Amino acid sequence: MKVAFQIDQLGFAAPGGIGTYVWELLLAFMDAAPEEVLPFHAPFAHGSPPLAIPTRSGKLGVELRIPARYSYPGWTYAGLPPLPRSLGACDAVHITNPAGIPRVRRRQKLVVTVHDLAFEHFPEAFPPRWLRLYRAGLRAVGKRADAVITPSRATADDLLSRTDIDPSKVHVTPLASSRGKVNDHEEPSSALRVPRPFILCASTIEPRKNQVRLVRAYRKIAGSVPHSLVLAGPNGWRHDDLDAELATEGLGTVIRTGRLDDWELDALYRDADAVAYPSLYEGFGLPVIEAMERGVPVVASTTPAVAETAGDAALLVDPEDVDALAGALERVLTDAELAADLRARGLARSAGFSWEATARATLDVYRQAIGAS
Repeated sequence: MKVAFQIDQLGFAAPGGIGTYVWELLLAFMDAAPEEVLPFHAPFAHGSPPLAIPTRSGKLGVELRIPARYSYPGWTYAGLPPLPRSLGACDAVHITNPAGIPRVRRRQKLVVTVHDLAFEHFPEAFPPRWLRLYRAGLRAVGKRADAVITPSRATADDLLSRTDIDPSKVHVTPLASSRGKVNDHEEPSSALRVPRPFILCASTIEPRKNQVRLVRAYRKIAGSVPHSLVLAGPNGWRHDDLDAELATEGLGTVIRTGRLDDWELDALYRDADAVAYPSLYEGFGLPVIEAMERGVPVVASTTPAVAETAGDAALLVDPEDVDALAGALERVLTDAELAADLRARGLARSAGFSWEATARATLDVYRQAIGAS
């Protein structure tokens, strides 16, 4: 079996959770089946620097000639341009972001990962060009894909409720905590000039991630706890909503870190007294598992995929209820017994997720798709 594995997301300005998925799954493939997976990517502009691709076999992967800004709409709307001959020997092609869905060769199988349907739930949060592309991509998935991977049962159900994709083609492969580089500094958050104690929210800054309500909830309790609120992540679409909120007067201290390296984010996770993840919609909710693996109590939203990921190991609240979110944060920060219970539950919960398991499940999807022929 030979599979072409798309890693375009690693070249995005804000790779986000999909970038983590691509990177960690590729690393796991290199451990489990290095000769079976061939990375490929489209440049994002002529002259883009090559992506750093981890390999065990010495192969550097395949770079397509046409930049993504042209190939994505061409693939999705017309099935053109064709994939290069260098991928022709592969039994399957795995597209890891459904914005651009190519046609594969007659004997090949197409596998597509649909991470979420945020573009359907929050269309106003997407630039019009990308919204059209994602919607057309979803239609192309229904017509062309031999197998569809989702990170949660909630996302699979969402997908099946909005499309006529054959349910037998849909496979759930949960994600896991990032294995990014760990910092060796003795005082990691101090090295980042983030004083303790603090609440951490690790996410791209955009309306769907709900940081505006989180700031409002934090300000409600800032007078009774010594914690600051740390918003860790790069700016995404419509981050101006958060800018406007932070420009208003309020109690407490809100720190924005911008983009962080793996070790910097790991340091913040380990030093946080609580992690808040009040996202309005997710396909999985990686920060929930990342916090739990590091023994940090979590306050998260009741949205289906996040609740599925968290299980009974987080304090779940309606993400649109600012008072409920404030109350949950205050409980976790002031109730030592509750915080200890959440830490223990989180460590046990996160132990059930690993990228090795994700890689094995994904390889099984490939084999099933190829064997179905």
